[in-house]
Amino acid sequence: MNDDNSTHSQGQQKQKPRWLPLEANPELVHQNGIDDTWGFSDIYEAAERFRLEEEAHLTKKEQDISPRVMFFKQTIGNACGMMALIHAFANNQALVGPGLFNDIIEKARGMTPDERADLLESNEQLASVHAASAQTGQTQAPDLNAKIDLHFICFTEVDHHLYELDGRKTFPINHGKCTDLVEDAAKVMRQFIANDPGHQNYSAIALTKL
Repeated sequence: MNDDNSTHSQGQQKQKPRWLPLEANPELVHQNGIDDTWGFSDIYEAAERFRLEEEAHLTKKEQDISPRVMFFKQTIGNACGMMALIHAFANNQALVGPGLFNDIIEKARGMTPDERADLLESNEQLASVHAASAQTGQTQAPDLNAKIDLHFICFTEVDHHLYELDGRKTFPINHGKCTDLVEDAAKVMRQFIANDPGHQNYSAIALTKL
């Protein structure tokens, strides 16, 4: 599913910024205030599909969303990797010290998802950090206007519930009670795989204690 499907719901459509996509093992986080005893590690292959069908269904069915969930809409093309990072840190603030991510999270408090999208679009420091990380990955960065068919989302636990946070969606997805984050997220991932068994370009990484 193309990461260019970002939209903005307020006012006239305007040309949205595009960023180079991040690799799945970003090294930028510790330089910007995240606890250096935490980091990312690979888990196993997973899948993602049927975004529009799920959103249409949940729009008709009111979800119980914790007020403690911080959700950002994605309006920047190819920024899904950074969006997943921001969602992970905004909903696990014990890991966040002084720095770029803390500044963004504090400014975003009390904002709507659309206002948070504007906040990210206008943050030149975030764009600079993203660009530097994208250029220093293990593989060659694609052309800025290249069509990217991969996408990052974030699974996190808030108030003992498992939430799927995807900036392309209108709202967070509450997947129900969470007793073990990895195991419960894996159940949802396996549903993604079952929905599209022929697609193999999927993976999962975990933000864990190093």
